[in-house]
Amino acid sequence: MTAGALQRAIRRAGQRAAVERCGMCAGPVAPEHRHVWDEQDGELLCACPPCSLLFERESAGGGRYQLVPAHGRRLTGLSADELGVPVGLVFFVKQRDGRVLGHYPSPLGTTESEIDADAWRAVEARSPALAGLAPRVEAFLLWTGTQSGGGQQWVVPVDDCYRLVALIRRHWTGMSGGSAVWRAIPGFFEELDRRHGRHCGDE
Repeated sequence: MTAGALQRAIRRAGQRAAVERCGMCAGPVAPEHRHVWDEQDGELLCACPPCSLLFERESAGGGRYQLVPAHGRRLTGLSADELGVPVGLVFFVKQRDGRVLGHYPSPLGTTESEIDADAWRAVEARSPALAGLAPRVEAFLLWTGTQSGGGQQWVVPVDDCYRLVALIRRHWTGMSGGSAVWRAIPGFFEELDRRHGRHCGDE
């Protein structure tokens, strides 16, 4: 995803138009809706229920469009230290060429860096969920938590990550973020657990 396309996705995640439109057929979509990854333009498109059903078939996208999964799953036993991550909140997205990019949320959006291939393969070898991570449309989301706990690891639809970045941008104040953002982040992970927690992850 290009920097411009990522910023557009984050901006859409943080704002609600009066009537959101499907990026495929221009029909209205509900506040909670699916997304389709557009490989050609490098961005996420909103998708109404009929278009979402169409792209459930992998071949329907003709190599250009890919439906973002609806469900995530919580993982255990993995560490950001193994991947050389310097911060406590990051999501990883696999590219079609096999590279993995780490995205670090901030009040300005995200910064990204390429993850060492050997380090990723070592972690992936212990986790079937990471080995099966769908390029572009799924992400490995890792939060180390706070001093009182709360560290979590997830495989999630990539649009969840854009919602998290939008949340951080919306609540961040001052140099350190302020108390509002540090309350909002645990709330985001609680909501992940409500929506995706019933799905099994690695043990």
